[in-house]
Amino acid sequence: MAGSLKGLIKKPPLPASVAGADVLSDVLRHIRLTGSLQFCLMANGVWKTDDKPTLRNLDQATKSVVAVTGTIPFHIVVEGSCWMKMEGVETELRAGDVVAFPFGTGHQLGAGHDGVMVTPVADLPPKPWRDIPTLNYGSKGAHVRILCGYLQCDAMSFDPLRQALPTLLHVRTREDADAAWLKAAITQIVSEFDRPRSGGAAILERLTEVTFIELLRHQMHAAAAAEAGWLAALSDPALGRCLALVHDDPMHDWSVEKLAAKSGLSRSALAEKFDAVLGIAPMRYVRAWRLSLARSALRSGNKGVSTIAFEAGYGTEAAFNRAFARAYGVPPAAWRQAVRRSGTA
Repeated sequence: MAGSLKGLIKKPPLPASVAGADVLSDVLRHIRLTGSLQFCLMANGVWKTDDKPTLRNLDQATKSVVAVTGTIPFHIVVEGSCWMKMEGVETELRAGDVVAFPFGTGHQLGAGHDGVMVTPVADLPPKPWRDIPTLNYGSKGAHVRILCGYLQCDAMSFDPLRQALPTLLHVRTREDADAAWLKAAITQIVSEFDRPRSGGAAILERLTEVTFIELLRHQMHAAAAAEAGWLAALSDPALGRCLALVHDDPMHDWSVEKLAAKSGLSRSALAEKFDAVLGIAPMRYVRAWRLSLARSALRSGNKGVSTIAFEAGYGTEAAFNRAFARAYGVPPAAWRQAVRRSGTA
């Protein structure tokens, strides 16, 4: 009887779709995500922006911090339409569209041709702001209203996710039946901006984070039919279960044999799937996630490097230092110091 009861209460395996969603949730739960709505752009007539990324003279440690805690700009078109140019490609943006740039790729927005150059970022008033600024350009002609901001997503340090993302995330919420949640979040962002209330800044931060998560979920759905990439792997029955196991218990003494047995595949079949879909070996994936968790611990706490190294599964601090430097460009202690200097801890 006891054996049958144990079988009854045994946790059932998650369906692949749920397991994959849990992995995405786990990555975003353990790695910090912050959002900020910066300004409202109101433009009329013929105009264009000049949004080119600027390079600063940074030391290597600080460059590594910037690289893995990169800023992700986003735009939400509230009214009207405009064009967007990125990497030589022009795309029309319409009301209800949301675009985000996971790698901060330089781009331009504008309307018409040969318009006046506007520089919203340069025209912002000095902080602190009581309310989110509205920048007005032009007084005649077609009108467009765009909410602009950015996210800082530490998850971009996790190579499997980083490599799976395109340079542009673009969803037309008014035309996409699968974008209901995203459309609702954007509607609430506009409402909070138009009618500021107590606590509005915090609400806007959370809503911008929700918007990015919804963009990722939308991309995950679109990638389900793809043959390769991390988001595609989350939708694969065997890989989705395997990745869920790793993320559910990253410090377990995993081996290819153990992962294969839990995933319902042979050792060679699992290795082949990892190589074909993710482009890496199973244990390399385990190490990549452990290093991401270690980097999060370095940023958010005061544990010693040796303790974090042990918790990440490394036998010595020296081995951890080498692995971390290979992944992020500098040793962990230098990375932590750069984070604290930059004020992003």
